[in-house]
Amino acid sequence: MAFIAYFLSRVDVLLFISVCIAFLIYWINGSKKKTANMPPGPTPLPFIGNLHLVDLNKPYQSLMELSEKYGEVFTLHFGPKKMVILSGYKAVKEALVTRADDFGERASSPIFDIISNEHGIIFANGEIWKSMRRFTLSTLRDFGMGKKSVEVKIQEELHPYIESFKSYNGKPFNTHILTNSAISNIICSIVFGKRFEYDDPTFEKLIRMLDENAKLVGTPKVMLFNYYPFIGSIFGLQNKVARNIKDLHTFILKCIKKCRQEFDANDIGGYIDAYLMKQEQESTKTETYFDEQNLLASVLDLFAAGTETTSTTIRWGILLMMKYPEIQKKVQDEIKTHIKPGQLPTIEDRRKMPYTDAVVHEVQRFANIVPLNLSRAPPTDINFRGYCIPKGTEVIPSLTSVLFDKTQWETPYEFNPNHFLDKDGKFVRNDAFMPFSAGRRACAGESLAKMEVFLFFTGLLQAFTFYPPPGVSREDLNLKPAVGFTLVPQPYMTCAKPNY
Repeated sequence: MAFIAYFLSRVDVLLFISVCIAFLIYWINGSKKKTANMPPGPTPLPFIGNLHLVDLNKPYQSLMELSEKYGEVFTLHFGPKKMVILSGYKAVKEALVTRADDFGERASSPIFDIISNEHGIIFANGEIWKSMRRFTLSTLRDFGMGKKSVEVKIQEELHPYIESFKSYNGKPFNTHILTNSAISNIICSIVFGKRFEYDDPTFEKLIRMLDENAKLVGTPKVMLFNYYPFIGSIFGLQNKVARNIKDLHTFILKCIKKCRQEFDANDIGGYIDAYLMKQEQESTKTETYFDEQNLLASVLDLFAAGTETTSTTIRWGILLMMKYPEIQKKVQDEIKTHIKPGQLPTIEDRRKMPYTDAVVHEVQRFANIVPLNLSRAPPTDINFRGYCIPKGTEVIPSLTSVLFDKTQWETPYEFNPNHFLDKDGKFVRNDAFMPFSAGRRACAGESLAKMEVFLFFTGLLQAFTFYPPPGVSREDLNLKPAVGFTLVPQPYMTCAKPNY
């Protein structure tokens, strides 16, 4: 018995046994008849597959390098998990837009199952997803998405945001949590019907938990949990993600309870109120998808998605303006020409400001905030470009490969606003601009995010000129992103000097 107790107490022995079990499962699965004519790819090794070819800190970069050898469509083994990678503008567009139905399902993933359990807007499939997305798009439009009313909300949020910057009196500060809070307040006003003060301890805690989860989900240890759930669970990071989700759920449930107690069908103040009304309308139906699980998951989806990517874009924008002061000055000159001092920018100003619009688009392209997109899975066996992709196979339509496609961008690895300008300085669109993905699964809040980014970025450069802290040169500024599911800037300090 003492020997057994010692044996079970040794983590290294248990890990070895786990590896052996996983190795055995891998070979049992590998011995089964393989699907004929899947896309080509590197030969997998036992147990690890092709993981030796992938830098898990920068998987998006590894996939770009592998596509140079294996083409626009190739198979890669992440441990025992077989995935198909789509690389380059043409392949990704063909899959997500031309063949939208074939690539319309969301792939199953252990970590995202913890987050949403296949409910809500982002990770659901089938009729649940169709119902939630249709309702969400309609409700967001009702609350002003893409209209003047939401523009006013953004402008109102600019005031305290700019005042917070001014409070530092030109001294170095980190814009991270402040920017996340300001951007989050826009979606909060739509979802909860109210905004929060930046120093509200509950709000600040929620923002930090969202931020932490965005980092954790993209770490190598959590990725290993996705590929080898049993072994990956030893590291325990998925438990931290789960705890954060539980705390976020607790907050959202309190908001839902309050909305339900104060519900007035004649005074719909936000997304939750609209959902509660929909529940009433659906109450007589024998089958409805408007249950509590989908309400909770949908609110979390909107809260998280409406905070993380847009705020990260603004933070990249500030960093890039410090790095390229000549571009910052050209934007400010255009602002001075078209917006009077004391007047906040409007979305109508965008048409008159092609250079600023080009810079905003180039920030989004260059920052590459969601590098691997969210995975897809065909609902049936499909034939794509002469290859068979079996039902349920995880497919990664790499957004990095689109935003840095050398056939679509003149200088893909340089920050170059001319990517969106013609020879006469007029703004030009590029179909390979896909930071919000494309097709039926494109970001539901795309039009809101575009409005937020333009108004916040323009409002900031109208009010301030951004400099590195004393002793830091522009050459010292680091443009390499931090590790995470989204690509965020490395922590940096900025000095915001008021322009007036």
